[in-house]
Amino acid sequence: MDNPFRPTAGASPPELIGRAGVLDEFAYGLRLRSGAPGLLTIFTGARGVGKTVMLGAAEDLARTQGWAVVSETATKGFLGRIGHAMRRLAEELGSGPQGRRLTAVTAAGFGFTTQLPPQQQLEWREEGLRLLHLLEEQRTGLVITVDEIHAADRQEIAQLAADVQHFIRADLPVALLFAGLPAAVSDLLNEGVATFLRRADRIDLHAAAVDEVQRSYAETFAAGGFTLTEGQARRAAEATGGYPFLIQLVGYFLWQEAEKVSPVLTDAMVDQAVAAARRRNERVVIEAALSTASPRDLDVLRAMAEDDGPSTAGDIGARIGARPNTVGNYRTRLIDAGLIEPAGYGLVRFAIPGLREHLRQGRA
Repeated sequence: MDNPFRPTAGASPPELIGRAGVLDEFAYGLRLRSGAPGLLTIFTGARGVGKTVMLGAAEDLARTQGWAVVSETATKGFLGRIGHAMRRLAEELGSGPQGRRLTAVTAAGFGFTTQLPPQQQLEWREEGLRLLHLLEEQRTGLVITVDEIHAADRQEIAQLAADVQHFIRADLPVALLFAGLPAAVSDLLNEGVATFLRRADRIDLHAAAVDEVQRSYAETFAAGGFTLTEGQARRAAEATGGYPFLIQLVGYFLWQEAEKVSPVLTDAMVDQAVAAARRRNERVVIEAALSTASPRDLDVLRAMAEDDGPSTAGDIGARIGARPNTVGNYRTRLIDAGLIEPAGYGLVRFAIPGLREHLRQGRA
């Protein structure tokens, strides 16, 4: 049995731990094909919590039902790429034999990066209408997913939302799923850029329960023929904090240790795997997240790292010598960046697992 863990952004894990029922409304919407709340969904959560994985799971579910899928990331020009993908799908359907059924199709149009000119916006909508009518004849539909909408051009998001709203009003089978950081998603909805999206089913993803992670590790390693004691599975699970990316990292390195050293795992092998996972998480998640932080942002984060739990604005201000309104400005910036999150009235906490320890060790 090959290593089943996939610690790469968006890769499908062996099990969606702690996500039971999350896609039930979406699945029901695929059956209804139009107008169901689950067909308009926004996944939010901290970095590494599995937003992209949930988009992928929704796409896989749609394909099994014969729906066409257009998958994009909200980099510049994504609306034009979606339009090109829809055109390709419509041409494929329209040129095929009569009665031909389109199943399990993904079209991302990654080679097209230009903005959609204003004069082509009407053409974009017409391409969508053409495709959706063709899919409706086959009793399927179209799923559009857009990842990382916190980085999206607001005009493109607004145009996409307006057109999808038009398709829904025409009772056509279309689903729109987004994923992004919580604060950025809230800003997008509050700005009125796409008021229609306020009706979306917003799903805030959180860490899985450590007990569920422990169970999954025990079952997965047993299926691979490895011996992992209950205590070792617990230690490995606790090291992840329930965060999906760390779950994959720890599992990946632990499986690697078992393959290289012995099918009977030792405490030392668990420690080795956990250490390797934390190093990888620091490079891939933490350092990338901190790359845009200013020196003063880092001062605020270091001040927070002095606490073992949530921090108050007053304590942060006293430690960095800043007034409350100044601390409030940095608080907003760091929440928008996905580095910290609200933890109750007047409190904030780190949003990324391992960030406190990283700062305490003087690595930032």
